[in-house]
Amino acid sequence: MDVDAVCRSCGKPLPGRSGRKGRSSLYCSAACRQKAYRDRRTAPVDTVRGLIEEVARQVDALVPQPPSVFYSGVTELSSSVGRLRRVARVARDTAHRDRGAHEDHTAGEAPEARPASVTRDAVTESPAVRAAVADPGATVTGAPEAGRDGTVAAEPAAAQDGHGEVPFAEGDFAALVESYRRELRVHCYRMSGSYDDAEDLVQETFLRAWRARDGFAGRASLRTWLYRIATNACLDFQRRTARRPQRYVPLPGMNHGEAEPPARVTWLQPYPDEDLPSAEEQPDARAVSRETLELVFLAAVQHLPPRQRAVLVLRDVLGLAAAETAEALEMTVASVNSALQRARPTLRDHLPRRRADWSAEADAREREVLRRYMAAAERLDLDEIATLLSEDITLTMPPNPFWFVGREALTEFLRPSLDRASPMFLGDWRHLPARANGQLAAGGYVRRPGTTVYRAQVLDVLRIEGDRIVEITSFEPHLFPAFGLPLRLPADR
Repeated sequence: MDVDAVCRSCGKPLPGRSGRKGRSSLYCSAACRQKAYRDRRTAPVDTVRGLIEEVARQVDALVPQPPSVFYSGVTELSSSVGRLRRVARVARDTAHRDRGAHEDHTAGEAPEARPASVTRDAVTESPAVRAAVADPGATVTGAPEAGRDGTVAAEPAAAQDGHGEVPFAEGDFAALVESYRRELRVHCYRMSGSYDDAEDLVQETFLRAWRARDGFAGRASLRTWLYRIATNACLDFQRRTARRPQRYVPLPGMNHGEAEPPARVTWLQPYPDEDLPSAEEQPDARAVSRETLELVFLAAVQHLPPRQRAVLVLRDVLGLAAAETAEALEMTVASVNSALQRARPTLRDHLPRRRADWSAEADAREREVLRRYMAAAERLDLDEIATLLSEDITLTMPPNPFWFVGREALTEFLRPSLDRASPMFLGDWRHLPARANGQLAAGGYVRRPGTTVYRAQVLDVLRIEGDRIVEITSFEPHLFPAFGLPLRLPADR
């Protein structure tokens, strides 16, 4: 039985999804969903000790039969152990860097200069925080400061010791903010377009939050506070890098097709679906909306100047009100509205016309296209691959300069590498299915002539319309581990 076809709570089979769209359910009933939600809420996992106890509980609950339930239990255990490891890393890094800066300062040296910020003041020094700094006994109120329409201020910071005071030891602080890692990484990914940079920006967010921890008074939710820090960390990063998309240019001696070159976003990277927050981890579905994680959306957003990008993500993706966005970015409401009015037309100009008709969930027909695509590549069957491509197929390979528009140009490029008699023959292929950015993907492995191991070669993210592939974005293989894909496969697979 498919692992994803059983209830995560009771292990019973999930109902079929024939004809249904949207995100797949993890539970067979509302009762199981509520039970799982209560279990997570009541589990003492907001401290290091609580995480350790949760790991022990999951170990005790493991049963080897049936295999699908056992696999689900091991997967949850692996996730918890991974979270505990990340908590330890956050605690280690923040403590090390903070103590290093303190030692430099006490030695009479100037602390390491921080990059120039796009904001007038430090992002954590809002009026509420400045007032809290003056009050050393500031506490978390325990009541959320709800944002409008269920926005990012929807979840309160939890009191940790039963008296409302926030314990700020490195380990417990790391455990507290770690629960927001996934959604913050998604937010930083939208802002940057890079999975690697998003992870670095989340680490920077946690470090900034750690340094300003004594100023958090709980008047806004911890989640809101972290989102504000993350957004400004992204703006500072974009100011330093000054990245702007370019156009691909023709390469000498290569047939790219007759159409206009597509936009070239060299830093664009895929995002593994497995790393998205679950519905239970993230109550606001807008924050992980698949349509705002698709590669075409990410590439289009990169055309916006940093401020407009931040306004559009906060307003149209996360659903913040204009006043909340203005406060987070230290802008006026009028400036926010003006930036949004300029950002929306630019975004529309860089999105495909039929995008509104796409389904957020791959149906059986699309999965069959993926299966045929992988099987044809493994047979080196270029004719079968060609039948799966649309007439105006587009292939890009960020960060590499190769691009092709049109079936004829693409098959001309592929033919020598799939022909055993060609001196440019690449080797035999194997593929494993994956999901990236809410789309179907295939991890490709090549066994070079004369070798015995298939090595990771490329991650192809496919956009499928009907029964044809209309776009392939091919990425380098260093992110395979993030997708749960091995870097090598044995020859006898």
